[in-house]
Amino acid sequence: MSTTKTDDAAQHGLAEHSHGGPVVPQASRGERFRSYDVEAFEVPGGREEDWRFTPLKRLKGLHDGSATATGNLKIEVTGEANVETVGRDDARIGKGGVPADRVAAQAWSAFTEATVVTVPKETKPDGPITVTIDGPGADQVAYGHLQIHAEQFAEAVVVIDYRGSGTIGDNVEFVVADGAQLRVVSIHDFAGDATQVSSEHATLGRDSVFRHFAVTLGGDLVRVNTTVNYADKGGDAELLGIYFADAGQHLEHRMLVDHSVANCRSNVLYKGALQGNSAHSVWIGDVLIQAAAEGTDTYELNRNLVLTEGARADSVPNLEIETGEIEGAGHASATGRFDDEQLFYLQARGIPQDQARRLVVRGFFGELLQKINVPEVRERLEAEIEEELAVVGA
Repeated sequence: MSTTKTDDAAQHGLAEHSHGGPVVPQASRGERFRSYDVEAFEVPGGREEDWRFTPLKRLKGLHDGSATATGNLKIEVTGEANVETVGRDDARIGKGGVPADRVAAQAWSAFTEATVVTVPKETKPDGPITVTIDGPGADQVAYGHLQIHAEQFAEAVVVIDYRGSGTIGDNVEFVVADGAQLRVVSIHDFAGDATQVSSEHATLGRDSVFRHFAVTLGGDLVRVNTTVNYADKGGDAELLGIYFADAGQHLEHRMLVDHSVANCRSNVLYKGALQGNSAHSVWIGDVLIQAAAEGTDTYELNRNLVLTEGARADSVPNLEIETGEIEGAGHASATGRFDDEQLFYLQARGIPQDQARRLVVRGFFGELLQKINVPEVRERLEAEIEEELAVVGA
């Protein structure tokens, strides 16, 4: 099978940037530079492939070193797990992955204490483990580090709930040992002034299962980078996501699934809705199947529903294949407005237009929301989406 990538011209060579000037081309994702040293990365200028969709001025200095920590994140953990606060020198820190951009490296070099949540081997907590993370407060800056470790043959559900205000740069590690099953729901529901750039690093052991569900609703600018690496054969990763951007919001999700070993699986499905002037979502999905990753089975899909004029969704799925000995691989994305036929069908059966529009959006997200296996979290998110729809009377 030949190498397959998106048709987006900016992914191949120099293309005109939306802000003027050429875009810096991106090499193979397998050659992506990684380092713990912030000075090893150049300050982004906005023309790099990794940054061309991100409004750098709204990062409040997270990208250029001018955002000095003035506060702290408040982290509270409930549930059946071992919770530790450790220093930078703890040997477990870094097991999930290495920073791949300047903000992640800045967050790595700036945190003073890390929170490590461990699910002991061969255990299964009765209920979800909840990690609540409050921002440092309005006009304050904080950096953080969190590690979730499911030891051998452990099974756990973890809810990470971001809330509050401030400017936040953080790294989150997911270490899934051999035979373990880790299900994570990560909710970014900040106040309207918050800025967050978060990098998530997942490492999967032999025959392990990792289910990650990202929900992004709040904040002024939220950018989340999720990377999945396989340490041994049989790893199974599923990345799901929902985002809803209102007027002025910038919500950006980037992910890399790096298939470097044989007989592993991945599935990616993100859905987003946008409404209001200057609402902007970005979804970049990169899947790399390296030469050694024979027997890989992967698929990625992104769908966006634009509810009003003035909103913009950028979606770029990338699939890079270095071996023909795979089970299957594919990618797709679609962005559109309401389906007039669906609305006509509902209205023809006596349903008013506003209610019909709400039903369409509920159906759009319903497939994914039903996959959240924590009822109270699912009900909360359903209610918040209803509130979003009420903003413009959808």
